[in-house]
Amino acid sequence: MSVYLSSNSAPTEDEPAVTSRISGRRPVGRWLRRLAAVGLVGVFVTLLLVQAYTNASFAPDNTTVAAGSDAAVPAQVRDGGPAITTTGRPATTQPARDRIALTFDDGPDPVWTPQILDLLARHRVQATFFVVGAQAARYPELTRRIVAEGHEIGVHTFTHPDLTAISPWRRDLEYTLTQLAIAHATGVKTTLFRPPYSSSPDAVRDSDWQVLQQAGAAGYLTVLENADSRDWARPGQAAIVANATPRDGGAIVLLHDAGGDRAQTLAALGRYIPAMRERGYRFTTASQALATTPAAPAHQPAGVGDRWRGHILVGTIAASDAMMGGLWWILIAVGVLTLARTLLMFAVALRTRRRPSWQPGPPVTAPVSIIVPAYNEQDTIAATVRTLAASAYPQLEIVVVDDGSTDDTAATVEALGMDNVRLVRVPNGGKALALNTGVALARHDLVVMVDADTVVEPDALARLVEPFADTAVGAVAGNVKVGNRRRLLALFQHIEYVIGFNLDRRLYDALGCIPTIPGALGAFRRQALTDAGGLSIDTLAEDTDLTMGILRAGWRVVYQQRARCHTEAPTTLRQLWQQRYRWSYGTMQSMWKHRRSVIEGGASGRFGRRGLTLIAAFSVLLPLFGPILDLLTIYGWFFLDRTSTLYGWLAVLAVQIATAILAFRLDSEPLRPLWALPLQQLVYRQLMYAVLLRSATTAIAGRRLRWQKMHRTAEVAARA
Repeated sequence: MSVYLSSNSAPTEDEPAVTSRISGRRPVGRWLRRLAAVGLVGVFVTLLLVQAYTNASFAPDNTTVAAGSDAAVPAQVRDGGPAITTTGRPATTQPARDRIALTFDDGPDPVWTPQILDLLARHRVQATFFVVGAQAARYPELTRRIVAEGHEIGVHTFTHPDLTAISPWRRDLEYTLTQLAIAHATGVKTTLFRPPYSSSPDAVRDSDWQVLQQAGAAGYLTVLENADSRDWARPGQAAIVANATPRDGGAIVLLHDAGGDRAQTLAALGRYIPAMRERGYRFTTASQALATTPAAPAHQPAGVGDRWRGHILVGTIAASDAMMGGLWWILIAVGVLTLARTLLMFAVALRTRRRPSWQPGPPVTAPVSIIVPAYNEQDTIAATVRTLAASAYPQLEIVVVDDGSTDDTAATVEALGMDNVRLVRVPNGGKALALNTGVALARHDLVVMVDADTVVEPDALARLVEPFADTAVGAVAGNVKVGNRRRLLALFQHIEYVIGFNLDRRLYDALGCIPTIPGALGAFRRQALTDAGGLSIDTLAEDTDLTMGILRAGWRVVYQQRARCHTEAPTTLRQLWQQRYRWSYGTMQSMWKHRRSVIEGGASGRFGRRGLTLIAAFSVLLPLFGPILDLLTIYGWFFLDRTSTLYGWLAVLAVQIATAILAFRLDSEPLRPLWALPLQQLVYRQLMYAVLLRSATTAIAGRRLRWQKMHRTAEVAARA
């Protein structure tokens, strides 16, 4: 039987009513948006690299004094004083015999530097602080306080690397960035320099001498030490005092105001300063302690350009720190959501395996109307209709709604010659209008909706309507399987369907808020459809929109895992992108459309406060922020501890594998496809992240999205 319905206002084939033109999309605007996106990505990557560099992730460490030859080191340097001048003829300077210069390395530190400054102020002692530029940039107020209270400041590099292990240009960069951080905080530049991991002059080796010569050529006076307190080893107050006590004459004393617990340093200073004063020593800054004052003062005014560059540097580091802090908080939130979702899934899945959310009742034998919307489905429609007609169900009618197809879809249906199949031809208006037409023409109160590329199992319809024995059930979701699994992309989708869709559906089923009856296979009471207002063209996810409307109307929506069907998944990246883009965007549209349910009472309010919250958390926010995990994994692999990063990633993968095994067992699926799960996490998941991010930006921008029809290969139909 064939029926043709006309409409004077039907949209064209290229513009179905379910879709809308993307408004205002001009080439210039498109390129500007792309340029802005590239710019944002560039800024993001730049801030990550700034974070990595600032945290010394690029810098080689050397916590021990390197062995090597000192043949190139002048004898007067090896045997001389701790202040070394390399310009012209190398020379060294000893501190005056009655003077002690306290020098502090590795700061400023927000915990210990203020306490050390307070102690020095109480004892009226001025010292010299060799600052790490990254720390000076992060704590400019402490750097400013050091200079404001009369202390000297020196360069201890920007990231504290072993300078002998990096190239000359990197050394220059280390000095320059530190000077800029100092200029930002204090308005001055310094001529004092101390290399990391340095010691006394007699420990200078040939490689160290090259570093000192380069620093001298840049105008720096290198200040080493001749009294190492060894406070970094935390040997105790008495040992620190003994180590810092001058052996013969004055001393440049090495201490630390950062790099760990400095409580012993602080306590030792309280004993050391009075004891040395009793022995006749005066405490001065490093430059004042030297018998011969350096040609240039320790501090010089910084130029306007240096101060501005310092402001930019410090601002960039602050932005980088803020971004990284935000990423870690997001990672914690993602971890909590993932753990909560996993635990809920396991608990619900194990419970529903023993007992479904709906209670089996007397057999349901009421007649069923099956609606099959079809648009250019000549390759798949015959297999779909045949499997429906062959279903082990006593009373059914099949209504195929040809939505203005331009191929032989209608002719293929007519050629089947089946008495219980009706063909209805309508002008192209989109899937929602085609389904509404089918519902209006359906003769029975139980309505099943099936996509035109779906192949149902023989007992699927009988299983699907079983929950309708409960009069409170308004809709039933079937168990959709990927039928074409031979290609890797389709195999990824098979894993996703079993884990991401069906396991999620079990969770939402137990919580009474299934958000989507899949278009591939779903059953409805006619009254539930009426109460929800039928299928709408307001969104691109008409199935999600309808399901939410049914829940808000007070009907129960349940999942029947034993009603199985097989559908054709996209086989190209372009088709997959278009399909998931439409799904994601349509889901967001549906959530926005039903947002008022959050503040309403009754069934609508229960769905809004429970369902929309869970959907937003688990289906939008969790996958939207999921890339943070992968991003920080990559960051950790290159810039943090690789072993810890690998263990963390493997732990996440182990949880996903356990979840996958549970899902596949519950669906009675063989585990063989799970060999592709690690690869799916590395490749496929990133594509889904990009789809969701694109959908979110489209929704935020308020643009409309065109409906895209997927090209069918008829692979599933051929095996039916």
